[in-house]
Amino acid sequence: MTTPIPAVARPGDPPAATLLRIRIALFLAGFATFSLLYSVQPLLPEFARTFQVGAAASSLPLSLATGALALAIFCAGAVSENLGRRGLMFCSIALAAVLNAVAAWLPHWGSLVVVRTLSGLALGGVPAVAMVYLAEEVPATRLGAATGLYVAGNAFGGMSGRIAMSVLTDHFGWRAALSALSVVDLLCAFGFVLLLPPSRHFVRRHGINLRFHLRAWGGHLRDRHLPWLFSLPFLLMGCFVSVYNYAGFRLGGPEFGLSQSQIGLIFGAYVFGIVSSSVAGAASDRFGRGPVVQAGVVCAIAGVLLTLAHLLPLVILGVVLLTIGFFVAHSAASAWVGRLGGEHRSHAASLYLLAYYMGASVIGSVSGSFWQVGGWNALIAFCLALLLVAWFAAHVLRRGARDERPAQVPARAQPTASRGA
Repeated sequence: MTTPIPAVARPGDPPAATLLRIRIALFLAGFATFSLLYSVQPLLPEFARTFQVGAAASSLPLSLATGALALAIFCAGAVSENLGRRGLMFCSIALAAVLNAVAAWLPHWGSLVVVRTLSGLALGGVPAVAMVYLAEEVPATRLGAATGLYVAGNAFGGMSGRIAMSVLTDHFGWRAALSALSVVDLLCAFGFVLLLPPSRHFVRRHGINLRFHLRAWGGHLRDRHLPWLFSLPFLLMGCFVSVYNYAGFRLGGPEFGLSQSQIGLIFGAYVFGIVSSSVAGAASDRFGRGPVVQAGVVCAIAGVLLTLAHLLPLVILGVVLLTIGFFVAHSAASAWVGRLGGEHRSHAASLYLLAYYMGASVIGSVSGSFWQVGGWNALIAFCLALLLVAWFAAHVLRRGARDERPAQVPARAQPTASRGA
C-alpha cells in the first residue's frame, strides 16, 4: 500500500509554464486558506468588547474553526476521490470566504461562532487535496519546490491575515476589516481556479466505499514508517503554536513591558518562514527529505533555547529561528507524504494534516498549563521535549531507506493512485 513512488520524470510531464501556473495557483490557495482561518486572531479583544464575552469565549471563532478544519481534512481526501481535486479546492475557498464575510456583519455572538465554525469546515477541502494534487501532477524532481511554495503561501496568508486585520481594524473597525479580507480571498479563489490546470492523472471513483477508506487509513497507521511521519506535524506544530501563543504573555509582562502593537509585530517572523519553506522544498529534492527535516528541527531547537534569554533582541532572534526551523521541517515533511503515501496518497495526506491541526489544538492547549505552573522555563522545557522526539522520528524515517533522492532512482512506475477501489 505504501510503496514509494519512484521519482524519474514521466513521459508527458507538464511543461515549465504549466508547472509555474500550478505553483502560483497553489500559493494563492494556501494564502486564502490561512488568511481566512487566522484572520480573527487579532480580533479576540474586539469580540470581547463588542459581544461582552470573556477572553476564553472570545477565542471560539478561531478554536472551533480550527477544530472543524481538522475534522474536515480527515475526510476531504477521500471525498476528492469522488468529486475531483480542482473543483473541490475552489468551492472550499469560495464558500469559506463568503461565510467569513457573512460572519463579519452578524449581530449575535452565537451566530458568529456558528458561521465561523462552518467556514473552518469548508476550508478542509483545501490542505489535504492540495498535497495530493501536487503529488499526482508535478514530477517528483519538482515536487519539493512546488510543495515549498504552497507552504510559503500558507505562511504568507497566516501572517497577512493577522497583521492586515490589526491595521485595518484600527482604521475602519473589525467588521469592515473582516469583510475586506474575505473579498480579497474570494478573488484569490477565482485566480486559483483560472490558473490551476485540470488534473491529468486523476481518475474519478464513483460512490463512497467506506470500507475502502477505512482500509486505506488503517493500512497507513499499521505501516512501519508512516506513523512516524504523522507524528512530525503533531509535534512541530504543537511546539510552534505553543511558543507563539504564550510569547505575548511574557513580552507584555513586567520583564519586557511591550505594548500589544509591538507584540503583534512578532508575526512578521512569518516572512522568514515564507522564504525558508521555498528553499527547503528545493533542498529536499536535492538532498532528500530526512536531512532537511532534521536540519529544520535543529534550527527550531536553537530558537526555543534562545527565547530563554533575558535580552529582547535574543528572544526575537529565537522566535525567528523557531519559525525558520518549523517551516523548513514542515515543508520537507509535507513533500514526504507524496513519496510515502503510495497508491492511497489522499488518505495519507488527510492523516498528516489531521495530526498537524490536532497538534495546534491539543498541544497548544496543554502547553498553557506548563506556562501557568512553571512560567517560560517550563514551557520551553516542554517544547524541547517535543522537538527531540520530532528529530528522532525524522531519524527513523531516514533510516527506513525510503527517502532516496530522485537522481538515485533508476526508473519511474506509473502511479496507481487513480485506480479504482
